[in-house]
Amino acid sequence: MIVMARPLRLMEIFVELADSLIDDFDVIDFLQRLSSRCVELLDVPAAGILLADQNGELQAVAASDEHTRLLELFALQQAQGPCVDCYRSGVARVNIDLTDPAVTKPWEAFALRAGAAGFQVTHAIPLRVRDRVVGALNLFHTDRGQLPPEDIALAQAMADIATIAILQQRTLDRSHIETTQLQNALNTRVVIEQAKGVLAERWNSDVDQAFTALRTYARFHNLRISDLAHAVIDGRLDTLLIPPPPPPPPPPSTTDGRLGRPGSAPSRGRRL
Repeated sequence: MIVMARPLRLMEIFVELADSLIDDFDVIDFLQRLSSRCVELLDVPAAGILLADQNGELQAVAASDEHTRLLELFALQQAQGPCVDCYRSGVARVNIDLTDPAVTKPWEAFALRAGAAGFQVTHAIPLRVRDRVVGALNLFHTDRGQLPPEDIALAQAMADIATIAILQQRTLDRSHIETTQLQNALNTRVVIEQAKGVLAERWNSDVDQAFTALRTYARFHNLRISDLAHAVIDGRLDTLLIPPPPPPPPPPSTTDGRLGRPGSAPSRGRRL
């Protein structure tokens, strides 16, 4: 992103996120969009969001890609990782070198899994308001990239937006709406994952492409992504109506169809 254009893009994204905070807004779609915007603004290749359910147990609810979602699920299964520590302490953990055994000793299994997914550095930002922590925003680098202080502050601002969105008061009974929104978001995520799997299998595509197609159809038809996912699973919507993702481009040709080295002109020989 051009440096001079970043402040303008930042304002546009904050306005976009604020505009989505309407009555009965789609929490899952909002958090999915937020994770994508974190990737864009913070120049990180992957981001994910964990939320605590009504029992205080973390659940993966949004991720910029499937590899990140699976890594978050692994962290939750192992109950370890910077994101889990961040949620428990309410303190940000940034610029963590996942290749340093001394740093990753408390959560070796997570570090190994992250390395296998291609991640070398991670950051965990709490989703909190005052003393209430409801989850964590996770950012990942595939190189030895570091977040400067201004980007850490921006990441915390994005996390604060997510927290406000989740905990916003829509009825007089605030405690009820908090619990309902959190639990509905977690329950909805399960249905969305099922719908992604159905479409991916039907189209023989990966789940990231299926999710993009699902979101695009929902937005075009002004539907909540959760309602669309339910319709796909229940069979109330003919999935043929959802445009499938475009096929992947063919691999570039490495030969010119003739003998010799790939892409080289045929040997004409020379006189002895």
